[in-house]
Amino acid sequence: MIGFFRKQQERLAERFIRRQYEKKGLAPPDDITLSLQAAQMVAEAHHIAKKRGQNVLTILKELADDLITDLKRR
Repeated sequence: MIGFFRKQQERLAERFIRRQYEKKGLAPPDDITLSLQAAQMVAEAHHIAKKRGQNVLTILKELADDLITDLKRR
């Protein structure tokens, strides 16, 4: 079972991703894809935070920016 805070982080990550798509003028993916991207992003943020000792929220913002930048280049 996913913890309360982890689920909240995933919801926040979804909003970050959706906002980044809008800022870049791209159509956001369907809800299932968006949810999977958010879950992967949160997992990666926790992994990075564990290694670097940084704040998960800051890392989530950076990862959302990186994701959209990569999509824009394709």
